[in-house]
Amino acid sequence: MWRGLWTLVARAARGPRSPRPCTRQGSGAPAPGSGATVFALSSGQGRCGIAVIRTSGPASGQALRSLTAPRDLPPARKACLRLLSDPRSGEPLDRALVLWFPGPQSFTGEDCAEFHVHGGPAVVSGVLQALGSVPGLRPAEAGEFTRRAFAHGKLSLTEVEGLADLIHAETEAQRRQALRQLDGELSHLCRGWAETLTKALAHVEAYIDFGEDDNLEEGILDRADSEVRELEVALGAHLRDARRGQRLRSGAHVVVAGPPNAGKSSLVNLLSRKPVSIVSPEPGTTRDVLETPVDLAGFPALLSDTAGLREGVGPVEQEGVRRAQKRLEQADLILAVLDASDLASPSSCNFLDTAVIPAGAGSPNGRSQRLLLVLNKSDLLPAGGPDPSADLPPYLLLSCLTGEGLDGLLEALRKELAALCGDPSTGPPLLTRARHQHHLQGCLDALGHYKQAKDLALAAEALRVARGHLTRITGGGGTEEILDIIFQDFCVGK
Repeated sequence: MWRGLWTLVARAARGPRSPRPCTRQGSGAPAPGSGATVFALSSGQGRCGIAVIRTSGPASGQALRSLTAPRDLPPARKACLRLLSDPRSGEPLDRALVLWFPGPQSFTGEDCAEFHVHGGPAVVSGVLQALGSVPGLRPAEAGEFTRRAFAHGKLSLTEVEGLADLIHAETEAQRRQALRQLDGELSHLCRGWAETLTKALAHVEAYIDFGEDDNLEEGILDRADSEVRELEVALGAHLRDARRGQRLRSGAHVVVAGPPNAGKSSLVNLLSRKPVSIVSPEPGTTRDVLETPVDLAGFPALLSDTAGLREGVGPVEQEGVRRAQKRLEQADLILAVLDASDLASPSSCNFLDTAVIPAGAGSPNGRSQRLLLVLNKSDLLPAGGPDPSADLPPYLLLSCLTGEGLDGLLEALRKELAALCGDPSTGPPLLTRARHQHHLQGCLDALGHYKQAKDLALAAEALRVARGHLTRITGGGGTEEILDIIFQDFCVGK
């Protein structure tokens, strides 16, 4: 009986038989053009001290012998100084360090070679042309090295995405999150969930095949139900992360709003460290929404400067106010700016009543947004501070002119953005792409069908569908179109 049960486990682990163009185990069709050997400049363009040129494929050893003297391959994974020469003319090109990585112990899983040459444009161009003359070599396409690593089981699809995010990381938080994903935390989590479904599916299949067998363990279906319930709780927790991972990857939307002449544009320029917005004492200077990506206290943000909220005096300004109000509704975080020396003005009072107070949780209009109230122009205040008669929610004092209060504002921003984006150093791995969220939701929906199924065969099929969604997160069963979209974000040489 146990032999039959293990057969069912193996069958469930394989899942439905469908074409898999590119899998972690490399059992599907290989990446496009993987029979050829590719080469590319893997370091940055332009003049530099050292440039790295890589090859990957079966002709990498031949390329290394063709360009170097002596012609023998260097010891594996040890840097050797060699003279590089053009294989056609014998003309010396450079003295360079070369490295030999025989497959499968390489980044791509194939034979690989690296040429660490001097970074002058003429040297790099000469070595690339020399490699192009070696039979069996061709220039690499964008992301082709990483795609080959995926095809040969060196990286899962989530690890590939983590590598892409690491290359594009611009803030400390993005770097930390990308490193965690590159280390395979999300991949390991999804594989653990898939194994849970495999066991549950094996229990259901065993009951279908051996339901009348006295030797079958008691409560085998109850065990499957318990495993599914636990998995539903875990999936629900990750889906309730309010898109924190996606915000961390692409940036939280921070909108600067307030009445005219409160200092919104000055604050945007101060936070972005460049003159993004025109600053003028004339009301209505900013009429459209100006956006700039910034690093706020280590977190990525898209900072939006908006028109002053008031009754527009002309059609252009009225349209700017309408756009500002719409952008406020879409904001992840609002920086509400008031003139600390003019809190009693009608424009300041109206902004407090219509934008600041309604943004808090439990407000009459149902809005619940994160908001920081900033009282600018603190350098104009008397020693006693803001007008004590003003009924204000908690606020931060700032002078965009002198910079006083900026450290306090940045610390407050760090706390708000950490809550919005999550702490990339602790807690479970975050979902950084809509693709992850789509498949986790699909898995959760399939588990709902499992619980409602009246027939065991339908229940088993629901578990197979749920498991398929999890394997697609890490790269199993993906289509070529999805893979093309993911790898097109990579640069040539990576």
